[in-house]
Amino acid sequence: MLAPQRQQAILAQVRRSGGVRVADLVAELGVSDMTIRRDLEVLAERGLVVKVHGGATAPPSGVADEPGFAAKAERQRTEKAKLAEAAAAHVAPGSAIALSAGTTTVRLAQRLVEIPGLTVVTNSIPVADVFYRSGRPDQTVVLTGGTRTPSDALVGPIAVASLRDLHVDQLFLGVHGLSVEAGLTTPNLLEAETNRALIAATRRLVVLADHTKWETLGIASIVPLSAVDLLITDVEPPVDVSEFTVVEMTG
Repeated sequence: MLAPQRQQAILAQVRRSGGVRVADLVAELGVSDMTIRRDLEVLAERGLVVKVHGGATAPPSGVADEPGFAAKAERQRTEKAKLAEAAAAHVAPGSAIALSAGTTTVRLAQRLVEIPGLTVVTNSIPVADVFYRSGRPDQTVVLTGGTRTPSDALVGPIAVASLRDLHVDQLFLGVHGLSVEAGLTTPNLLEAETNRALIAATRRLVVLADHTKWETLGIASIVPLSAVDLLITDVEPPVDVSEFTVVEMTG
């Protein structure tokens, strides 16, 4: 396959799924790691992709652009499923947890419906719906109020007020992006405030982020990376965090 054909195949995959991993492209296209990285460099110079740690993503429309839930659900499906599987291993029966809004946390909710005695606090309509439809009778689900966003999160002063007096063992947070300088970010100002309220209510912050989230920037910072207790990702982070789990994507 010639370089232009290979780059067109890479670009088509980025547009279809929102991002690509170097390791996956090496296996699919049968070329070297260095060749794929050169292809991504060419596409990045043309403004067609954004290089991130371990791969590339589609260029964002802007830091305030917020894709809808359905659009995001189709991106990185394999990675999200594996991140959810890894996160579920950290949830004990009878514990109180919080799940933020996001397509990865919905995947996690699907993994948690059979864990007995859970109390789940969430500002996500789809997360709550997973438990309402498939959860156990001994589980308790607390859905905040608030204003609905394009990503089906409930945010704003009502959501923040409903979280103010709550205390949970762990928060599983999905993020729009994360970077060394900006920390965890979101394209929605009210969602940043609501996520900070979720973080204030927890003893342990667990972040789920696939490789496409690195160096993706939203308009509002939530907290710095140093606030993260456990990072579950599919690539080794480019910076030190207090603790992290890298989920292997092979197989």
